[in-house]
Amino acid sequence: MRIAQIAPLHEAVPPKLYGGTERVVSFLTEELVNLGHEVTLFASGDSITSANLHASWPRALRLDPAIRDPIAPHMLMMEHVAQRLEQFDVLHFHMDYWPFTHFGRQSVPFLTTMHGRLDLPELQPVFDAFPHAPLVSISDSQRRPLQRANFVRTVHHGLPEMLLTPQGNPDGSDRSYLAFLGRICPEKGVDKAIRIARAVGIPLKIAAKVDKVDVEYFEHQIKPMLGNGVELIGEINDGQKAAFLSGARGLLMPIDWPEPFGLVMIEAMACGTPVIAFNRGSVPEVLEDGLTGLIVEDETGAIGAIARLDSLQPQLIRQRFETHFTARRMAEDYLGIYRQLDALHRPSLRLVSRD
Repeated sequence: MRIAQIAPLHEAVPPKLYGGTERVVSFLTEELVNLGHEVTLFASGDSITSANLHASWPRALRLDPAIRDPIAPHMLMMEHVAQRLEQFDVLHFHMDYWPFTHFGRQSVPFLTTMHGRLDLPELQPVFDAFPHAPLVSISDSQRRPLQRANFVRTVHHGLPEMLLTPQGNPDGSDRSYLAFLGRICPEKGVDKAIRIARAVGIPLKIAAKVDKVDVEYFEHQIKPMLGNGVELIGEINDGQKAAFLSGARGLLMPIDWPEPFGLVMIEAMACGTPVIAFNRGSVPEVLEDGLTGLIVEDETGAIGAIARLDSLQPQLIRQRFETHFTARRMAEDYLGIYRQLDALHRPSLRLVSRD
């Protein structure tokens, strides 16, 4: 198939450091190419891909200090897609509701994977206005606030099978600290992770970014909590994650929001590292309680769960990752959707009587 992948321009594909959506787009794009499909990636010019790259902007917007209006480059990219419309069998957008108006009126099928939270009240009228726009959710829990939207399937994220692998002793006996990976912001619960680690007397290593909007939160709420066994490493890339996660007894995910998916959970699983996560959003879909992690309701539950981490087996955790959360499985799921959409849009032949 001739497939267009349209990514946000905020980060490169894949991102240099943090960036969940762009990372998933990269994994999907590369796997589709490996499966023999003709893929064009619309993304920033500093992206790295084996697909055909159409650079709608020279570099990722987050790394371009001259950018003051991030909407303008995205509008330009949408026009670039529209100009090349007939070159594709399907368009796959990763840009929320941006494509609905224009591409819903074109002959080439499109779909949109929703990567963010959908429980915001201002979203409902938008999706009501476009009831036929085909959507993919990244967890079943993500789609619950939009019961009337046209979700055609849930596709869980996946990672390249050998991107992250367990390091160190196979039995996990050399794991010495707790880990937090992701972004420092109120909804991710890094303050809770610090309190949990301190309560059980285990060092905590935090590998996370601080967005501009969260600088004040970090300076006033988190920075004073650092030290005394709590270490802030900063952002890390994929090349650093395997060692970081494999060295941890467990990954703490004390979230306080309806997590749409939570890529860090399967990154930990790939390294054979169990996850202790609050029962929010997608967590019960991704983690198998007692097998790949421990699902708790609050800080007290997390503190009590720490003692059970050593009962979870790294080899089994890794096996569950290989079964359920590889990029190949993700790509095959999406190919099934592409083919369904393509079949629906193909004109059917009619027999015409000569009478």
